[in-house]
Amino acid sequence: MFDALTDRLSGVFDGLTGKGSLSEKDVSSALREIRVALLEADVALDVVKQFIADIKPKAVGEDVIRSVKPGQQVIKIVNDGLVEMLGGNEEAQGLRIDNIPAVIMMAGLQGSGKTTTTGKLARRLKNHDRKKVLMASLDVYRPAAMHQLKVLGEQIEVDTLPITDGQMPVDIAKRAVNAAKLGGYDVVILDTAGRTTLDEQMMGEAAQVAEFANPAETILVADALTGQDAVETARRFNDRLKLTGLILTRMDGDGRGGAALSMRAVTGLPIKFLGTGEKSDGLEVFDARRIAGRILGQGDVVSLVERAAAELDEEKTKRMAEKMAKGVFDLEDMAEQFRQLQRMGGLGGIMGMMPGAKKAKAAMDSQGLDDKVIKRQEAIILSMTPKERAKPALLNASRKKRVAAGAGVHVSEVNKVLKMHKQMAGMMKKMGKGGMKQMAKAMGAMGQGGVPGGQAMDSAALQDMAGKMGSGLPGLGGPGGMPGGMGGLPGLGGPRGGKKK
Repeated sequence: MFDALTDRLSGVFDGLTGKGSLSEKDVSSALREIRVALLEADVALDVVKQFIADIKPKAVGEDVIRSVKPGQQVIKIVNDGLVEMLGGNEEAQGLRIDNIPAVIMMAGLQGSGKTTTTGKLARRLKNHDRKKVLMASLDVYRPAAMHQLKVLGEQIEVDTLPITDGQMPVDIAKRAVNAAKLGGYDVVILDTAGRTTLDEQMMGEAAQVAEFANPAETILVADALTGQDAVETARRFNDRLKLTGLILTRMDGDGRGGAALSMRAVTGLPIKFLGTGEKSDGLEVFDARRIAGRILGQGDVVSLVERAAAELDEEKTKRMAEKMAKGVFDLEDMAEQFRQLQRMGGLGGIMGMMPGAKKAKAAMDSQGLDDKVIKRQEAIILSMTPKERAKPALLNASRKKRVAAGAGVHVSEVNKVLKMHKQMAGMMKKMGKGGMKQMAKAMGAMGQGGVPGGQAMDSAALQDMAGKMGSGLPGLGGPGGMPGGMGGLPGLGGPRGGKKK
C-alpha cells in the first residue's frame, strides 16, 4: 500500500538529504513536488492544499534553513503533517465495547467487502480481545449472503445467527440481540445489506436497524480502490447513520492510498482498521504514526514485531530459543524459520515494514530474490532425511544428488542452502545467550534512527516485546534479529543479508 507515493516522496527526500544546506528555494521546490505526489496519489485537492499550507511555514523557516541536517528536519515536518492528516497523535482507536452485549453495525455498499470484513473483525475480537462473538446477516436481498456469513463463521469458529426465511432486517436484528443476551455473548455484529449505489430504501432500512439496536459502533466498510468515491460514500453515509469509524478494504491493492489519506480530513471519522487480502487474519489496526512512517519509507518495526508475535507458535519458539541459546542451529530450524517468514507475509510483507524498504526491495529484485526462492530452499531441506537435517556433514556428493532430484533443483542450489546454513549456524554459535539483547539493541537503534524526533521506541520496550517473542523475529536470522540493520534475512547472500563484499 502507498507504494507509488512512497517512491515519489523518497525521491524528493533523497534530493534534500543529499545536500549539506538548503535554501528557501530548495524547500519550496520540494514542497511543490510533494504537492504533486499527493495529488497523483488521489488525495483530495482541498486536503492537499491544507496540508501544504500547514507545513510550509515550518519547512521554509529559519530552524530548517540553518539546521545542521536540514533535510532530516523537513522529513520530520512532513511526517508530523501526515500524522495530523491521518488522525493525529492519539493512540490507535479500538472498538468501544462497554455494555454487554455490544452491538457493532457494519454498513457499506455492495462489493465493498462488508461480509468478509465482518468475519475478519469477528475473528480478531475472538482471538485478540478474547470476546464471545455472534454474527448475524441482515442482507435479505443478495442471494446466498446469509449462507456466506455462515460459512465464514464455521471457518473462523465464530457463531452465526440461525437463518430464518421471510424475516426483514429489523426483525433479524431484534432476534440477534435477544440471542446474544440469552447466549452470554460479548459482541453481536450485524452485517447489513448493501446496494451498488446509495438509495433511500437502503439508508432508511439501515437507520431503522440503528434506531432499534443502538449500536456501540457503526462502522462503514469502504473499498480503498474506489479512491475519492469511497470518501464521498463515507460522507453521505455519515449524514444519515452517524458513523463512529471506518474500515478501508483492499488496501494491499491500492498503490496510491488517496482514500486513506483523505478520509479523516474530509469526514472527521477515525479509520479503525485496514483490510488486506482475502484471508481471515487480514485486518490491521490503523495507527496514524505507523502509516506515516511507512509512507515516508521509515518502515513500521512495531507492526512487524506485533505480526511476528501473533504468528509465532509459542512452544516451537521456546524450543528453538533453548537450542539457539546453546549455539545449536540445524537445517530443521532453518526450515522452520522459512515457514514462519512465509506466515508473516513473506519477504515482500516483511520488507514493506522495514526502514529503507525501497532500497531493500531494489536489492532483492537485482538478485532475483522473492518468496519462490524461500519456498524452493525449504523444499530442498524437506527432501533431506531427518538425520541429514540434524547433521548436514552427512551430505556427500551422492546424497546431494538425491536431495536435488527430490526438490527438482540442481546440486548447486543444494550447496547454496548448505553454505547459507553454515553461515547462520556460525552466527548463532557466536551470539549464544547474548543474541536476544543484541536483537533488542539493533531494533532500538532502528527505532531511534527513524524520523528525527518522531516515533522512536526505547530499547527497553523493544527488549520486552522481543522477550515475549522468544527467539526473535522468525525468518530474520534467529535471536540475532536484524544485525547490521537490514540483515538476517535468510537467502540474502550471507548471514547479514545483502551481497557479500
